[in-house]
Amino acid sequence: MKKINFFTSDKAHPGLLLLIALSIASFSLLLPGRFLTGSTFISMGFQLPELGLLTLAMFIAILSGGLNLCIIATANLTALFIAWVLLNFMPAAAGTGMQLLWLLIALAGAVLIATLIGVITGMMVSRVGAHPILVTLATMMTVNGIGIWLTHGTAVSGMPEVVRTLGAGSFLSVPLPLWLFFITAGAMALFLGKTRAGKCIYMGGSNINATWFSGINTHRLLIMVYVISSLLCVLAGLVMMARFNSARIGYGDSYLLITVLAIILGGTDPNGGFGRVTGVVLSLIALQVLSTGFNLMHISQHFSLAMWGAVLIVVLGLKFFKTKFIHSRAVRRSTLLARQAGLTEKKEV
Repeated sequence: MKKINFFTSDKAHPGLLLLIALSIASFSLLLPGRFLTGSTFISMGFQLPELGLLTLAMFIAILSGGLNLCIIATANLTALFIAWVLLNFMPAAAGTGMQLLWLLIALAGAVLIATLIGVITGMMVSRVGAHPILVTLATMMTVNGIGIWLTHGTAVSGMPEVVRTLGAGSFLSVPLPLWLFFITAGAMALFLGKTRAGKCIYMGGSNINATWFSGINTHRLLIMVYVISSLLCVLAGLVMMARFNSARIGYGDSYLLITVLAIILGGTDPNGGFGRVTGVVLSLIALQVLSTGFNLMHISQHFSLAMWGAVLIVVLGLKFFKTKFIHSRAVRRSTLLARQAGLTEKKEV
């Protein structure tokens, strides 16, 4: 029972910390002088944020009892819009201040696009009653189609200096994208744990009908969830564009499976209602350490992707057997209590 809780319950944090420690120790022994170096950890610091922001976007959707398959498409489309604004409207000789101003203008437009995608998705899920998988699959195909039609599938490259600095710069020896990810994760943790709206999201994920009858407008709640998810994709798209110095539909397609894996491995219930941001962050760190170690060992990325899928199957299986075990134990206890109560009544008679 303890082994199952280690990976699937809200008490998964010690297990994830142990997994991180064992992974670092193992790769340090297998790759002496190559893994346990400052450059390796800086490289992980630059790689983690884009996956982390996409995972947070998926996390809030799963927490509400839904799913958002459109996170990567939304990130890429908003990144394309930001790149289009910067490359076509910003003066060529613009200084740092002017570049920041144009970046903010481009981000404002990207926020509007993401908000529109989130509102449409939330309304389809809440008002129409369509399943989140079908709705987000349709929006993903639509957004990808729009992006490919506008760019003919090519990459938009040559970002200004302010964007390149975001992708390669550091503050206090910590990569700027990592600062952005940790600040966003902290803000989301506070939002979910300390605000009324955050608690309502947990309630809706646990039982959407009971949440409605308790007086909460669940239609508005679900729209808010998918809008927040889409807005997080804007940050992810900006980080990807800054790191690759380009934007294109198709970047990060392999992240979709890994976001779900990180969420489930972090102790979040795939049915919604239970999960914490800290667990998701720790699982992301564990997966990043493993991914970096495998890359340094020259293990094929295709094998790694297959392994992530197998790990997800194992974690879901452990969660299923844990739930079944708890249910059967509760039935046995209730049966035993009923028998004891019956024996007590007979003695009194």
